[in-house]
Amino acid sequence: MNMNLLNILTYRAQHQSNKQAYIFLKDGETESVSLTYGQLNKQASLIASYLQHRQGERALLLYPPGLEFITAFLGCLYAGIIAVPVYPPRRNQKLYRLLSIANDAQATVALTTTLIQSDIEKRWSEEPDLAQLKFIATDTIESNLKEFVFSEVKPDNLAFLQYTSGSTGTPKGVMITHGNLQHNLSLIYKCFEHTANSKGVIWLPPYHDMGLIGGVLQPIYGGFPVVLMPAIAFLQKPIRWLKVISRYRATTSGGPNFAYDLCVNKIKPEQLESLDLSSWEVAFTVSEPVRAQTLERFAHTFANCGFRSTAFYPCYGMAETTLIVSGGLKAQAPVVRCVKESELLENRIVLTSESKVDSRKIVGCGRSCLDQKIAIAKHCCKQNVNPETLIECSDRQVGEIWVKGESVAGGYWKKPELTQQTFHGYLSNTGEGPFLRTGDLGFLQDGELFVTGRIKDVMIFRGLNHYPQDIELTVQNSHQVLRTDCGASFSVEVKGEERLVIVQEVERSSYLRKLDIIELIGNISEAVSRHHGLQIFAVVLVKTGSIPKTSSGKIQRYACKDSFLKGSLDVVEDWSENPCQKIKVRHLQSDVESLLEKVQASK
Repeated sequence: MNMNLLNILTYRAQHQSNKQAYIFLKDGETESVSLTYGQLNKQASLIASYLQHRQGERALLLYPPGLEFITAFLGCLYAGIIAVPVYPPRRNQKLYRLLSIANDAQATVALTTTLIQSDIEKRWSEEPDLAQLKFIATDTIESNLKEFVFSEVKPDNLAFLQYTSGSTGTPKGVMITHGNLQHNLSLIYKCFEHTANSKGVIWLPPYHDMGLIGGVLQPIYGGFPVVLMPAIAFLQKPIRWLKVISRYRATTSGGPNFAYDLCVNKIKPEQLESLDLSSWEVAFTVSEPVRAQTLERFAHTFANCGFRSTAFYPCYGMAETTLIVSGGLKAQAPVVRCVKESELLENRIVLTSESKVDSRKIVGCGRSCLDQKIAIAKHCCKQNVNPETLIECSDRQVGEIWVKGESVAGGYWKKPELTQQTFHGYLSNTGEGPFLRTGDLGFLQDGELFVTGRIKDVMIFRGLNHYPQDIELTVQNSHQVLRTDCGASFSVEVKGEERLVIVQEVERSSYLRKLDIIELIGNISEAVSRHHGLQIFAVVLVKTGSIPKTSSGKIQRYACKDSFLKGSLDVVEDWSENPCQKIKVRHLQSDVESLLEKVQASK
């Protein structure tokens, strides 16, 4: 028998029927519903019975925070339905992303709750491409259906489509098989050193790969309970997350880098008195980048609450690899290296000491997990060689991160050309492959992976590479009213030259009164010039919460640049070294679109 998640759940339902699987805190504080393994399996089987005649179809999963999503997802796996996790649109929110995913997945059915169905069905019917989808409210399925008969699934059977976050482009459906899922769950279990005595706390949304696989499915695999809470409950009051860890004596929890910053910035000293974080063994952080400054501030702030800096667990992963790619040792402190920033700009790594002016700290993301391989690939500089030919780099050489292993997905749904480009990389000097080309830049040192940025985000000024996240951090550290992890930097072409643009959120309290724009721009310009040797073309200060982000908190720089060019940012104040030229740049895209329309009309 092929071992997979469904076999494991069936086993737990038979032998650990009364063991707690999930607890849901509706407001991040109050228990509203829970499920044992027996109850979980019974509800998933009921949904599977209702859906089994639709085997092979794609089903959108539109659920509010709660446990209904989990039973529907597992019901789809049981029935052979290809689940497509998405978030239900908020009222008055445009349906663009949902429409894009529904069309791309060729979904025929949408699973949801009665409440969500009544809320969005009218809006849904107004969209021609969505009107044909059949709604099924899984909370109305009657229990007198014919008993579901579980059929064995093969490792290469498609389990679900995990749509990418869209941080660098249009979301794509990653095809995750049962084999991919089982392999990655085993990697997480071994890397995090989970046991049946582990306890999880997760606020990450289940339609995101980190929340789904790491937060919802890993506990089933490991046989330990997890406490779930809505992401909005954490975002509104970060103290809730830490209180839940303290209350339930959680051993595993985490999130992107910004989550730890939010705790430091928003939790007041008097709120720390009742916290006990001594049970926290794995505080995973998996964002781009993991910042040394963030880890240091969090560890210092919560040291008296029992938090240990060795609990931090930086790791690396993505939807295309199901989830995790690399991680360290559970009891080991994060690996931090100082490099010369001037050398990094030219894709070279020279180690230095923290005391040097030209130094930058980079946090390691662990080593390749088990039987997977990480390679750093770089363009070959020899003459008479195909410019797209890539060779494997040696240690401390920056290149694209490539991954090979059983967790790497089969490709993108209905996108054969993009699948070929992304999932079929071969090293020219060894012929080894196929590798997943991640689109991320990084380097290896003694097997430790260090991520330096994304290829698509890197800006080139006067022949030197500049990473946007570094510039954004410099900007945010230049003045107290500039919000952490809420800014974007990108380049625009002005008179044939690439120029730097900064878009940055300011604290809401600051724009309710008059901002000192001269002081702010002066601080930003001076800091960027001093740390990066760059002049800024334009600075746009925008309202709190208006920077485009993915569901996991990543800055959508392409979307931000698009809004800048269209002049559609939610502006508080803006500045440019050449106001007339800035207007031309901001409206460049609309001018081009208008010209194209005229050309089409003339044909």
